[in-house]
Amino acid sequence: MSPTLTHDDATARGYLVALASAAILSTTAVFIRYLTETYHIPPLLLAFWRSFFVTLTLLLALRLRDARLLRLPPKQLPYLVGYGLLFAVFNGLWTLSVALNGAAVATVLVYSSAAFTALLARWLLKEPLSGAKVVAILLALAGCILVAEALNPEAWATNLVGILTGTLAGLGYAVYSLMGRSAAQRGLNPWTTLLYVFGFATIFFLLANLLPGQRIVGTMAAPAELFWFGSAWAGWGMTILLAAGPTVTGFGLYNTSLSLLPSSVANLILTTEPVFTAVLAYLFLGEQLTGRQIVGSGLILGGVLVLRWRNGRGKIQKT
Repeated sequence: MSPTLTHDDATARGYLVALASAAILSTTAVFIRYLTETYHIPPLLLAFWRSFFVTLTLLLALRLRDARLLRLPPKQLPYLVGYGLLFAVFNGLWTLSVALNGAAVATVLVYSSAAFTALLARWLLKEPLSGAKVVAILLALAGCILVAEALNPEAWATNLVGILTGTLAGLGYAVYSLMGRSAAQRGLNPWTTLLYVFGFATIFFLLANLLPGQRIVGTMAAPAELFWFGSAWAGWGMTILLAAGPTVTGFGLYNTSLSLLPSSVANLILTTEPVFTAVLAYLFLGEQLTGRQIVGSGLILGGVLVLRWRNGRGKIQKT
């Protein structure tokens, strides 16, 4: 007989799982940067192959672990089709935001999801919006601005379309978090959810790339470019590693955290990802952490500590 987690145990586990997710997802930028700069693959074509290999990895892993995890109640199918579409849109907006705004501004804008998630969760899922969450949101947003060096005026020399796109990417991330929490409330296994979300996203990415005339920025120009890497086996290998490693594990852990924590709390914890990214950039790319980035990292981590401290006092309630 397996032990039943108490509310406090489940919440503590949720914090650890969400932090692990942020740490693992932060490594994906290294893979994506390498692939796009070395092979010049269109971002949304890379997104297709990434999703394809994620789906294939999950199919094999879940089949070996427990084939029952592959089964889905037919009534949940339309829900997960919509979930997959929203996930594909979010990734598309994020890619376009990076192209229009640059990495620093795009990072700040996408982590506006912390505020969006808290507000939407209050409205749609009836999650409480406590004072601790408000403080954590403000600390997270301020920290992301400093870590991304967005106080540099040159970083904001962009157009209105770019700002709107980046903000919509943040909203898309928030909706993804809410959908993940909703899937948990429906009793769906987080790994089963991840399989079907990436599976449907793969279809949507393929359709976007097959549209004639590159109607969507970042797609391939012609169907003949679908197998972009050709005989460049190192490119295929890095893409498979990106999919089977940090993507599957990172998103899988995040979906798991959404079954243990309110979506607003899990998304706030995920704002630690820029901190991990900054550390990885320092260790592997030789990028130096500035004083502002160190302060920003402290603010983001401080927001998570505020949430954890208030939870320890019984102030954060799991819905």
